[in-house]
Amino acid sequence: MPDRLLGGLSPREFLRRHWQKRPLLVRAAWHPAPGLPRLAQLLALARRSEAESRLVLRRGSNWRVERGPIRRAQLQRLPARNWTLLLNGSDHHFPAAEKLLRSFDFLPRARLDDVMVSYAAPGGGVGPHCDAYDVFLLQARGRRIWRLQRPRRFEFEPEAPLKLISGFTPDEEYLVEPGDLLYLPPGWGHDGIALDRCWTYSVGCSAPSGAELALALLDYLHERGLPDANFRDPDLRPADRPAEIGSSLMKFAHQVSRRIHWTGADIAHAMGRQLTTPKPQTVFAPPAQPLSAVSFRRQLRRRDVALDARTRLLYRGALFFVNGETVAVPVAMRARLARLADRRQVRGAAFARAGSAALLYDWYRSGYLRLERSA
Repeated sequence: MPDRLLGGLSPREFLRRHWQKRPLLVRAAWHPAPGLPRLAQLLALARRSEAESRLVLRRGSNWRVERGPIRRAQLQRLPARNWTLLLNGSDHHFPAAEKLLRSFDFLPRARLDDVMVSYAAPGGGVGPHCDAYDVFLLQARGRRIWRLQRPRRFEFEPEAPLKLISGFTPDEEYLVEPGDLLYLPPGWGHDGIALDRCWTYSVGCSAPSGAELALALLDYLHERGLPDANFRDPDLRPADRPAEIGSSLMKFAHQVSRRIHWTGADIAHAMGRQLTTPKPQTVFAPPAQPLSAVSFRRQLRRRDVALDARTRLLYRGALFFVNGETVAVPVAMRARLARLADRRQVRGAAFARAGSAALLYDWYRSGYLRLERSA
């Protein structure tokens, strides 16, 4: 499927020619699969607290943003034009959206984020903006005009509730129709305007900032135990300037800071935990009537193990991370667990033979995975 999605380019060719370099428009790249959300389902999810939703309305040059959960009365009073309803993480709620995300498995799993679904009334959009990450925009129904501006040092509207580009001047313009795909690298300004009732699926890529990763490392080091000491100043003298921070206190802070050390393993642990931490709205659903451990092992031998759509499972060498936690994995199980992380669904019999049913049973009880009939 990647060759079709990418207009006949192989994943290697796409990454070499377009990835983080220039946009790509592909006509008739995909057929929306059965099972993608209908409008009634989208409206229902927007009212729930575990769904990350936004309602963007425009009146002339004025914008308003409502963040979910969105009240039923407000959804019932929407005008005929100039509004957009967005739902992040649609792959957590609709298997067809999760399957769409898996179509992009030629990218590292740590770089894939989620599938955002957008329903726009005629004239709807979210205004001219730019993203710090790569995005694939797949048109499902309706038509949309995309106006693009090459990366530059953009200025933004100071009073707008969205981060809108000020003085947006497009360099390119495309009309996309059902089945079309538009890839945009980071930093490209873009403005999508619905010409009629319009469904767009955005496959976004994860791009953690250096600050986020640094904070994750500090959090990890803090859990492991940062250097500690109590400040003492037995030779303190009367202060001539009471509000000034004294040299002895500054010297103490420098001494403690120099004692903070980390290794490559510390960085790997912090990265793995950060990259697999679920978003705040994520709620796992444990089985209402879970199998016993004995029944689970019996079923494991003849069924597939499938990760829940919300589960993030990554690995680095012998280190495994699931949903923000480091997992101790026996040597005999690592290759099988890496295969599950890569493919998301594998035969369960291999895990039963490896004697690893206990770990999978814990994940099953937590709602991280389920047993499926083998395809």
